[in-house]
Amino acid sequence: MKRLVYVCSLFALLFGMAVAGCSEKKDMSMKMNNPRNIRGVISYKRSFGDLNDVQLAAAKRIGIRPMESREDAENMAGRLVEIAPCELYDMDSLTHSIPYLIPQAGALLDTIGANFLDSLECKGLNPNRIIVTSVTRTKDDVKRLRRVNTNASLKSCHFYGTTFDISWKRFEKVEDPDGRPMQDVSADTLKLVLSEVLRDLRKADRCYVKYELRQGCFHITAR
Repeated sequence: MKRLVYVCSLFALLFGMAVAGCSEKKDMSMKMNNPRNIRGVISYKRSFGDLNDVQLAAAKRIGIRPMESREDAENMAGRLVEIAPCELYDMDSLTHSIPYLIPQAGALLDTIGANFLDSLECKGLNPNRIIVTSVTRTKDDVKRLRRVNTNASLKSCHFYGTTFDISWKRFEKVEDPDGRPMQDVSADTLKLVLSEVLRDLRKADRCYVKYELRQGCFHITAR
């Protein structure tokens, strides 16, 4: 009887080691999230409540004159820089805006993207890129946009090349270059981390930020 108990115990021990070994091997093949020190902000609405009048004043002060059409952007080579998806951020297909910003706003966008990736790494989270959903609009763009969105304003900060929108609903997961499977990070967690990045830049007087609930974005103007 004692021998039977000993054999069973030995089998259980070996089985447990085998299971542990398989589990460890699985962990080694997947970069796991180990989130830490994620606080976000107390309130998105209160923390990012810079209204249009405030952002518009800054946009008019440092931005370009509103353009009538997209063709006008070709004549603004010295005032505008073209932006495109890169290692710092991704972009939606822009149906009602053009991918141009003044250099100051372009640098701000780069900083947000870089700080977001750095913050994710520091917090033990897998990398994700922010997604730009809207950039500079011409008057023709706004006229077309108003056909589907009556809230599109003719007093928009997007006219001046100073303003862009970043989604807080969607992010672009960065895949491992060696093909290892990467654990997903929830959009809610990524939103918290992004809010910390924007809060710090806002406190440093780099930008104004408005939390847009219906549009699912942060509306950001350089300053």
